Amino acid sequence: MSYIDGFVVPVKTSRKQEYIDMAKKNAALYKEYGATALFECWGDDVPAGKVTDFMRAVAAESDETIVFSWVVWPSKQVRDDGSKKMMNDPRMKIEGDPPFNLKRMIYGGFAPVVELTMK
Repeated sequence: MSYIDGFVVPVKTSRKQEYIDMAKKNAALYKEYGATALFECWGDDVPAGKVTDFMRAVAAESDETIVFSWVVWPSKQVRDDGSKKMMNDPRMKIEGDPPFNLKRMIYGGFAPVVELTMK
């Protein structure tokens, strides 16, 4: 069964294209290190909740949009090995002022309990 890395990050709305460009560059590295799929999703319908929500989870500011991303790996072992290599790859270094705040990103690794591909 696959293994999934999930991320939620607030991105400056005015820097959307910059984020997309960075994500495309990094997607090639994920593929190189074994990922089988990657999704970067720009918040389009992210409602405020009564108790909690995506915005509060990452302390998003009024000029930020939520990005919800996930990476599919063939296994946890491939993910662990690939992630370690990526963290040591100089191509992953963020130059200058990134379009998002790394300190407010939430992420985690997930073992699927139901996996279904629909066509």
